[in-house]
Order: sequence, then structure tokens, then C-alpha cells
Amino acid sequence: MTDIGFVGLGSMGAPMATRLLPGHRVYGTNRSPAKAGPLVEQGMIWRDTPRQVAEAAQVVISMVTDDAALAAVAEGPGGILAGLQPGAIYIDMSTVSPGHSRQLAERVEELGATMLDAPVSGSVPVAESGALTIMVGGSEQTYLAASSLLHMLGSNVTHVGGHGQGLLLKLSINISLAAQMLAFSEGLLLAERGGIEPGLAAHVMTASSIGSPMLRTRAALVLDPPPEAWFDVRLMHKDIRLSLQAARAAGVPLPATTAVDRVLDQAEDLGFGESDIASLYQALARTPAWPVAVGVVPQAHAA
Repeated sequence: MTDIGFVGLGSMGAPMATRLLPGHRVYGTNRSPAKAGPLVEQGMIWRDTPRQVAEAAQVVISMVTDDAALAAVAEGPGGILAGLQPGAIYIDMSTVSPGHSRQLAERVEELGATMLDAPVSGSVPVAESGALTIMVGGSEQTYLAASSLLHMLGSNVTHVGGHGQGLLLKLSINISLAAQMLAFSEGLLLAERGGIEPGLAAHVMTASSIGSPMLRTRAALVLDPPPEAWFDVRLMHKDIRLSLQAARAAGVPLPATTAVDRVLDQAEDLGFGESDIASLYQALARTPAWPVAVGVVPQAHAA
């Protein structure tokens, strides 16, 4: 039996921790204790601070929202680093900036422990079923030691390189996720405004060559938004901004990502921040059309 610590029991963390309960002692904590009630009823052992969780565990997992939240649970006298034991493995599964994660990994190694960045791709139902895609950064030796636990959480678990590279690949995936969601919403709105019934249009679109697994899953949410977001606009916007930050550092142009960033700004301004990203369709419906210059040849490409 492995003693596992889990810090961050929100919409994604809770179902992930639940999957680890059979066969393991799981110690957990969360900023909002009430959210941990169902897990405690199933056998999770509550601890008041991330430090106490780390002191009790051989493997510590964190799943929080952003860089600031990660710093809050990892640092300080009550943080994970203060309680991390020599020889322990720390797996951060949050989506944060690769640079922040690399700095944290250096501090973990100074304590005689090892760290993996292992962000996930997938929605709440996917987390509940243990079918997440997990991209892992860190040493191969640490990855192999933690592999069996990670495979309890994901059906597609891949070691992609050194510290921070799991996060970089996760951000790369979310660029496409956001761009697909926006493009689908644009096409669906264009069809609806042209007199085509939206349900019919969505059915044909997802059955066509553009019908990726993500779009086929989320098309129903576009027309019938879920009461609780699978992946909300605010978190997607955070990931898109992290992508733009990484792109600037690498000198990579991201025109589609820049457009998505602008639309996500508008969606948040319209009050969709806590709604699922499928709500981009509703946000677009409330947004005036952008001016489009038809037949204008960009100066740089003029003959």
C-alpha cells in the first residue's frame, strides 16, 4: 500500500483522488474543506495543511488552478515543500507556466526528493472514468517509479521530456482545443443566422471531417450548457495566456491563439468566465461582427 497525498480537491482533483482510494491510503487537503466531505466518507484521511499531507505521504500530488495557487500550496511553513520527505515523489498535475514548474523542481531536488510535471487533458467526466491524457515532464527514472499511479488516472500517459516539457505540450494541446471550439461556434452561429436549425447544423458539422472527438463530445453542451462547467472559460483563458507567454519566449507566432485570447476576453466581460468553454457560442451571439476587409492584399505580399 502506497501512502499518497493529494492537495487540491476541486472539480478535477476530487475525481482523480477518488480513483486512487482503492488500495492506497490517501491523505488530502483542500482550500475549501467542505469539498472534501464526500472523499472523507469514502476513506480519505483529512489533513489541515499541504505540509501535513506531504509529511504523511510517499507520493504527493497537487492539482490547483494556476501559478499563484501552486505557490500557495507548495511554499511557506505550511506548504508541501516544508513537509516533503527525502526520497518522496512530488507530482504536480496543475496547468501552470513551465518556468515556474522548473523552478519548483529545482527546490524539490534540493530537499532530496524528485518532481514530475504531469498536466492532464480531459474534462470532468473523463477524469471520473480514468481516461485522461497525461503529459509527463521530469526524469525517466521518476516517471517509471510513478507510472502505475499515473495509469490509474489516465489511459494515455506519456513521458515527453525534461522538467516543464509536459506543461509545454499541454499548452500546445489547449491552443488547438480553444481554436476548435471557437471555429465550431463561429460556423454554427453563421449557419443559424442563415436560417439553418442549430441542432441540425451541429449534427452535420460533427459528422463531417471537422468532427474531432472533442467537438463531438461538446456539441451538445453548446446548445444545452451544463450546470457545472467541464472546463470553464476563465481557466481556458489562463492557459491561452500561458501559451502566448511561452510563444513570446520562443519566438513562435500564434495568430489563431491571439484571436482566441481576444474572444475569451470578451466572453469573460460578458459574464461567461465560470461557464464551460462551449459557451463561446453564446458569447459570440452577443458580440457585434468584427469588420472584415474583403479583397485587400496585405502590403507585405503585394506584387
